[in-house]
Amino acid sequence: MSPSAVKRSNYRIASIPADGIGPEVIDAGIAVLKKIATTLDTFELDFTNFDWNSDRYKKTGKYMPDDALKTLKTFDAILFGAVGAPDVPDHISLWQLRLAICQPLQQYANVRPTKVFRGTHSPLRNCKTGQLDWVIIRENSEGEYAGHGGRSHQGQPWETATEVSIFTRHGVERLMRFAFETARSRPKKHITVVTKSNAQRNGMVMWDEIAALVAKDFPDLKVDKMLVDAMTTRMVLKPESLDTIVATNLHADILSDLAAALAGSIGIAPTSNLDPTRENPSMFEPIHGSAFDITGKGIANPVATFWTACEMLSWLGEKEAADQLLEIVEDVCEKGIMTADLGGSATTIEVTQAVCDEIDSKLGQKK
Repeated sequence: MSPSAVKRSNYRIASIPADGIGPEVIDAGIAVLKKIATTLDTFELDFTNFDWNSDRYKKTGKYMPDDALKTLKTFDAILFGAVGAPDVPDHISLWQLRLAICQPLQQYANVRPTKVFRGTHSPLRNCKTGQLDWVIIRENSEGEYAGHGGRSHQGQPWETATEVSIFTRHGVERLMRFAFETARSRPKKHITVVTKSNAQRNGMVMWDEIAALVAKDFPDLKVDKMLVDAMTTRMVLKPESLDTIVATNLHADILSDLAAALAGSIGIAPTSNLDPTRENPSMFEPIHGSAFDITGKGIANPVATFWTACEMLSWLGEKEAADQLLEIVEDVCEKGIMTADLGGSATTIEVTQAVCDEIDSKLGQKK
């Protein structure tokens, strides 16, 4: 059968660059994704861009149109940049764009892999490449993201504010099973359950109980449990002792930022917001945020978006291409072509071009 007769998968991707460095790194990510797709010639990617961002909010009072979710459901995946602007309160930008997508599309599993790339260095002086290689599974729909609470008597000395973290057996168990399955798919087959059940004696105790019940269905895994404060020290002092980590929304959010810093830079860390049922499209985004302090300077690290792109390809079923791309990104880092946050001097465009050139070099002859 000739190559032209082979049926290729075609994936429709919604692109939402949003704010700050989001458009810069999403442009870089799309360039690399298009390059590997055309080079391998085994699948196609069709991108549609949406200008849902803080500028739109300031002009119209809304980040997204009323039919945004209906539109997004027609896509296979969503590639998201970053949301947040200095002149828009963070809770407005988060709840009206990112969470307005994650919540109704049931993207309850937030997956954040972290490792030290070849050619980069961890600030941990004794940490070698291969010793810090984790994936943090963060609950993405409950806890603080449940949105329960309120304020009363505003402006009075007795003003009261409540922030209620909600945990349901259904929500915890579905996330826990996803995390245990993820641990089973990794070589170490080891999972650490993180809570704060000594102080948070209701929701966190339920987390511990559900984790123990789920663990019975995974006898092949090594399972241990840590309090979140003790976990921070273990991540710093014994990174090699960890592999898959599962935690609540708030705890995993904090731990994953620490993990990215320990791996060398928050500029390399990816995120997947997954609906494991695949009833809705999942959303993929770099972890670093809008970073207005470097917006427009051309120095934003695109590696987090490249790794995010790999996670998206893998989720779509193109795992071989995902693995090849991630290997190529590491090769470029190993050659010292990196942005300033990793100790290099390359621009966003230069790193992107280097990855595209490496795709040509490594995969072009296989076309």
